[in-house]
Amino acid sequence: MGLLRYSADRRTLAIVGSWFVVEAALWSIDGHPWLTAGLFSAACVGAFLAAVATHNTIHCPVFHSRTLEALWKCVLTLAYGHPIGSFVPGHNLSHHRHLETRADVMRTSKARARWNLINIVTFFPSISGAMLRSEIGYVRFAWRRRARWRRQLVLESCVLVVAALALAAVDYKRLLWCVVIPHVYAAWGVVTMNLLQHDGADTDSPHNHSRSFIGKTVNWLTFNNGFHAVHHLRPGLHWSLLPAAHERLVVPHTDPRLIEPSLPAYLFRTYVFPGRRVRFDGRPVVLVEAGADAPWYGKYAPATAQTEGSSS
Repeated sequence: MGLLRYSADRRTLAIVGSWFVVEAALWSIDGHPWLTAGLFSAACVGAFLAAVATHNTIHCPVFHSRTLEALWKCVLTLAYGHPIGSFVPGHNLSHHRHLETRADVMRTSKARARWNLINIVTFFPSISGAMLRSEIGYVRFAWRRRARWRRQLVLESCVLVVAALALAAVDYKRLLWCVVIPHVYAAWGVVTMNLLQHDGADTDSPHNHSRSFIGKTVNWLTFNNGFHAVHHLRPGLHWSLLPAAHERLVVPHTDPRLIEPSLPAYLFRTYVFPGRRVRFDGRPVVLVEAGADAPWYGKYAPATAQTEGSSS
C-alpha cells in the first residue's frame, strides 16, 4: 500500500509544491520587473490552486496515514494562508448541507449589484465578515466537543503564525506583497467560485442546483473542480473520479444549459458582455431578500465522515 490513497494526488502534491518554489524565487529576486510580475502572477494562481486542493482535502483525505495527513494540512495552511480546519464549517457544514438558504453563509443572494461585474469583484469582501463570525462561532461550539479537530486546528494555526512572524522579521514588506496578497487572491477566488457555480441555477431542483464547467485544461489545473454538480451529489468522492461520475449522474438528468464547455467564455458572457445576471434558462435572476444568516452548526455537529473526510 502506497502513501497516497489515490495516485492522482501526485499532481496535487506537485502543484502545491511548485507554489513554494515560486514563492522562494519571488522572495529572492530583485531588479527584474517583468520576471517579478510573472512570478507574482504565478504565486497568486498557485495560492488559488492550493485553496482548491484544500477544498478537496477536507472532503477526501490525501494520505492513508493520519500523521502524514495532519502534516499535509499544515503544508496547505501555509500555501492557502489560513488554517484549513476553519474551512470546514463554512463550506462542508453550511454550504453543502444548506445550499442557498439562510444557513448557507456564502449564498449568492448576498450579491446585490445590478452590474454583474461588480458582484464578482465584491462578493468575497461582502461576505467575509459573516464567514469569520461563522468560523468563530463554530470554533466556540466545537472546541470541547471535537478534540482531534481542535488539536489539528491549533497545530495549523501555530504553524501559520510562526511562519508569518519569521518572514515578517526578515522583511515584513516583502511578506505582504509576496505572500499575503497571493493568499488574499486565493481566498477571493475560491469563495467567488460559488457565484459561478450556483448563481442563476435552480437550487430547489435535485438536478439543476449547480453549474458545471467541463473544459479539459481548467479541470486539469484545478483538480476537476469544474465538475461541481456531481461534487454536491457525492461530496466525499475523490476528485479524480468526478468526470466519470458526472457522465453517469449529471449528464442524463441536468439541463444541458448548466453544463458549460468553457469557463472563460462563461466569464466573459456573464460578467463583461452582455454581463446580465440571468438564470440558466435566460430569465432574469429574481433575488430574494438575503436576510440574516441562520444558525446551523449547533444542530449538525459533529460532521459526517462523508462531507468532512478525516478532519473530525
